[in-house]
Amino acid sequence: MSQATTPAMALLRLYTDDNGDTRFSVTEIALTLQDFAPPAAPLNASDGQPATQFVVIRLPVGWVGKQHPSPKPQVLFCLTGSLKITCSTGETAMIEAGMGLVMSDVSGKGHQSEVTSAEPVNAVIIQ
Repeated sequence: MSQATTPAMALLRLYTDDNGDTRFSVTEIALTLQDFAPPAAPLNASDGQPATQFVVIRLPVGWVGKQHPSPKPQVLFCLTGSLKITCSTGETAMIEAGMGLVMSDVSGKGHQSEVTSAEPVNAVIIQ
């Protein structure tokens, strides 16, 4: 597979617009065929991204958070369960196991998160 035909990974993104409202968009992370872990076969990987730490979270069934901006730029990867994310504009999106969410809404009105699954949400947040 050549680099020209390597797909990107699409992630949902929360951001703050010029009016302070939180909105959704889609961002793509470019992937290229790389010898990532020789002698394993080459695989599609992104370039390295800056990060300082990761946090593992567990949200119990029925958990509802108050509206808030993200504390810092971060990416959430949902491992189990599902969350409904509501922007300050009322727009909603579901984040389910296997999905990622880029959270860059570090100012403005923020978003609300709510566990919608019958099991806890386990997730990793990379900051």
